[in-house]
Amino acid sequence: MTDARLRRGRGSLAVGFFVQGVTFALLVTRIPAIQDRYGISDGLLPVFLAAVPVLAGVSSVGTEKIVARVGPSAVLRWSQPVVLLALLAVGAGSELWMAAVALGVFGLAVGALDASMNMLGVSLQRAYGRSIMLGFHAAYSLGGIAGASLAWAGAHWHLSLFVSYLPVVALLLPAAFVGSRWYVDGEAGRPGESKDAGEAREPASVGAPGKEGAASGVAFRMLLPLCMVMTFAYIGDSTVSNWSAKYLQDVLHSSEELATVPYNAYMVTTLLGRAVGDFGVRRLGAVLVVRAGAVLAALGFAVVAVAPGAWAGMAGFTVLGLGLSVVVPQTFAAAGRLFPGASDAAVARLNVFNYVGFLIGSPLVGALGDAWSYRGAMLVPMVLVLVTVVYATSFGPEKARYGGSHERPRTVDVG
Repeated sequence: MTDARLRRGRGSLAVGFFVQGVTFALLVTRIPAIQDRYGISDGLLPVFLAAVPVLAGVSSVGTEKIVARVGPSAVLRWSQPVVLLALLAVGAGSELWMAAVALGVFGLAVGALDASMNMLGVSLQRAYGRSIMLGFHAAYSLGGIAGASLAWAGAHWHLSLFVSYLPVVALLLPAAFVGSRWYVDGEAGRPGESKDAGEAREPASVGAPGKEGAASGVAFRMLLPLCMVMTFAYIGDSTVSNWSAKYLQDVLHSSEELATVPYNAYMVTTLLGRAVGDFGVRRLGAVLVVRAGAVLAALGFAVVAVAPGAWAGMAGFTVLGLGLSVVVPQTFAAAGRLFPGASDAAVARLNVFNYVGFLIGSPLVGALGDAWSYRGAMLVPMVLVLVTVVYATSFGPEKARYGGSHERPRTVDVG
């Protein structure tokens, strides 16, 4: 595989991650406006919100079968425009059934998109022979910050959802579709794959029979520790996204304006952690980086739980972003390392636990907060994140800088 082709593939995939970050932020940050537009009751809203990750999880599993035939680049090429159009449809409808259909399409498309995006990231990292996965997720975080800022502007100027979404979709849709022509499928033998790309493929591990038997090559007992880490990471992430503002305002008695700051600070430190994370993995190894991230995230939750005031609470959420930033990208990378002959299947299955953590996290903290206290509730994700320290050996040998026993010298010098 040529250096130029890898560089183009890396750049175009980073754009795909950025676009998805913008899109998802525009949806989740305008949930109150969506609820008002369609007259969704408080009792019905959790059903709508839960339906999206449930459908995304189902779609992620189905993507495993589709990519075996057409490759993840084709799935990503067509799922990303569908996600963008579904977002626009959410802003354009007027009846409750229209919201249900638009959000259902969004959920199904986003599951395929998330899975195929990370499949391509894992295969590109293998072709590079060094850690680049965190950089893709940094692009996603940057997109999330941009999307949240655009959502704030729309709310500030009292724009309708459709007017707020239309220019963003009009700009990102052609950019994503044009950029998709340079996606690179890293596995050999996929439709349209050139011969030189096949030369970059690594031999399958024991029990991974290759493409025809990819599904049977993923031993769930080996994948289970990574599934748990993914779940715990997203429980922590959903705790911040859903409860940071309420926690600051109700528990730490901040102003309403100040309560909006912790999530933005969390997103910024997530971006910073991912921007430098690949360098850390190359220098120190994935195991040490993941363990340090888990300890830092647990420290952030501890600071939040005992914070005497709003500024201390914001400091805790800020540290949390830096710690959690490295965990999810390295979990996907570890799945690719464990199953080099069936990495697409492993990533598709692992991606489901992204949505499991999202579904569990917010209700768990809310229930514990109501039954016990919100300070005490923050200790639960703290303990769960710390469990990652135990499972960190699944990310590779202690001295691994990229792929553990599958690490190889860099064969190309690219970007």
